[in-house]
Amino acid sequence: MMLNLCYAHVAFQSALASPKWKAVFCLLQRCKLVEPSRIEKWAVVNFSARCDIRNLVQNLTKCAEMKGIPIEDPFDVFEENPQSRRSPPVLRVEKMFELIQSRLPGQPKFLLCLLPERKNSDIYGPWKRKNLAEFGIVTQCIAPQRVNDQYITNVLLKINAKLGGLNSMLAVEHSPSLPLVSNVPTLILGMDVSHGSPGQSDVPSIAAVVSSRQWPLISRYRACVRTQSPKLEMIDSLFKRVSETEDEGIIRELLLDFYVTSGKRKPDQIIIFRDGVSESQFNQVLNIELDQINEACKFLDEKWSPKFVVIVAQKNHHTKFFQPGSPDNVPPGTVIDNKVCHPRNNDFYLCAHAGMIGTTRPTHYHVLLDEVGFSADDLQELVHSLSYVYQRSTTAISVVAPICYAHLAASQMGQFIKFEDMSETSSSHGGVTSAGAVPVPQLPKLQEKVCNSMFFC
Repeated sequence: MMLNLCYAHVAFQSALASPKWKAVFCLLQRCKLVEPSRIEKWAVVNFSARCDIRNLVQNLTKCAEMKGIPIEDPFDVFEENPQSRRSPPVLRVEKMFELIQSRLPGQPKFLLCLLPERKNSDIYGPWKRKNLAEFGIVTQCIAPQRVNDQYITNVLLKINAKLGGLNSMLAVEHSPSLPLVSNVPTLILGMDVSHGSPGQSDVPSIAAVVSSRQWPLISRYRACVRTQSPKLEMIDSLFKRVSETEDEGIIRELLLDFYVTSGKRKPDQIIIFRDGVSESQFNQVLNIELDQINEACKFLDEKWSPKFVVIVAQKNHHTKFFQPGSPDNVPPGTVIDNKVCHPRNNDFYLCAHAGMIGTTRPTHYHVLLDEVGFSADDLQELVHSLSYVYQRSTTAISVVAPICYAHLAASQMGQFIKFEDMSETSSSHGGVTSAGAVPVPQLPKLQEKVCNSMFFC
């Protein structure tokens, strides 16, 4: 049924799919990772998953060596006591950590966790919280059912990114030759807010902001995540002044990280990608969120005035594009920036990814503010580049990587409070802003070992 769809047969630009866009990608069946990290001091934890663990470890080791990842043998395999299977999730995790601490000579650097359920496992949230917030241990959860080379390779991509490695790198990063980004210190932000299920008015929303680091790279990121009032879409903790000299907001933390990792340079340009807002909220993004970011910059240095670019990405629309006279999808890298776009506003559609099944849905990018002065081609080139730096994939994805990372970070950290006693958490960590308002429990602070890593990958 083809109702409510806007079909546009327009001439498309396929310049972005030209050979110059061939990334320095690891085609993982033949090549090695760009920067492999060492997997050492690690162990396997099995929460009653039915799996041939010995064969899994052998395949993981073999595949890691093929990709150039140095890997040691695991310390041990920790099997859950069958009597613990009916215990609450938090108790199961506590008992497992008691077992790990009793048998390991020291704290592991990495734990591979086998879960019995493929999706929505009750153990996932408490396990992640225990590792990241209490011990600072990098962990990867899997629910192995059909284990093959492709599955193991995908797991290794996540593990390598979490341990500080780099799976792939764009040629324009290696040069570096990104227009207006490689020459001037530039911070790239991805922002998203995750809400509870419809009807859950007492579940706090999770705001996540990821930021680029180690400029001029655009492939490395770190995340900062906070809770806020339920169903609140605008992020209210970007700037949080607590005294004359203290700011506990998200942006300060990310700006300091950029300064430290980019050769003590302040970003002269800040490019913001925002997800999850409609046209009616565009002004709020500029008036509420951008104002907070500007305040955070001024709070660090009154004389510092970076230039801002604000871009909203939308996937929830009904516009699709087809090649005239052909049933095939448009080629990856196709840009549509005229005829079906807004007559006055700066917007464009981008099909960065290759559609394998069905009809590809382009991402609709709205440029709300551009103080840098990007040309249309340069901005589209940057957005297309950011669709290729997603470390969990070896091809382009449908939306820029910073937005995907923000969504992953918000989802993962949201699991931390899913199984807690909300009343207990609220009374000890949260605060009530006004009479009758819903208390907002605060997320635990991650250990320093993992807070700067891509733990969300």
